[in-house]
Amino acid sequence: MNREDALGIMTSFLEKESLRNHCLATAAIMKALALRIGGDPDQWETIGLLHDIDYEVVGGDMQRHGNEGYQMLLERGLGEEIAGAVRRHNDILHGKSEKLVDVALQSADNISGLIIACAAVKGGRITEVTEKTIRKKFKERSFAAGCRRENVEDITRFMELSEFFSLSLTALQGIRSELGLS
Repeated sequence: MNREDALGIMTSFLEKESLRNHCLATAAIMKALALRIGGDPDQWETIGLLHDIDYEVVGGDMQRHGNEGYQMLLERGLGEEIAGAVRRHNDILHGKSEKLVDVALQSADNISGLIIACAAVKGGRITEVTEKTIRKKFKERSFAAGCRRENVEDITRFMELSEFFSLSLTALQGIRSELGLS
């Protein structure tokens, strides 16, 4: 599946701009991670774009989130590699996975929101966010409280946390106009 097709599916199910931006951000980080740690960049970007496809459908119900997305994607002809990663990213239901793509998705899913929150503090200027800013805010548990930091830290099986912060920031700065940031 190409990026445009995945975007079409994502936008047909997600109305909230903030959730769409979250998926765009997660996808950018996933693509960068694939290039760095050995995944398929196009497939991982697609997974990032579609990982929350069911979020509005299930009303944020974490007992259904991921499972519904899995079915939605299978019905649209996407295979197990993409649909399965979407299902498993809800570690509340499925626990921690040892699969590289799953660790990457859970880490990217969580760090994307923290970095966007860092940019919001700087008036939407993601170009003013640094790896040091992210590291400092990551330690503040009350900042971007929805960021499950333990999921972010799982990426350390494959790279240093500071490198992950830098890679993620660079990925988001690369799509800043798409995210409505400067």
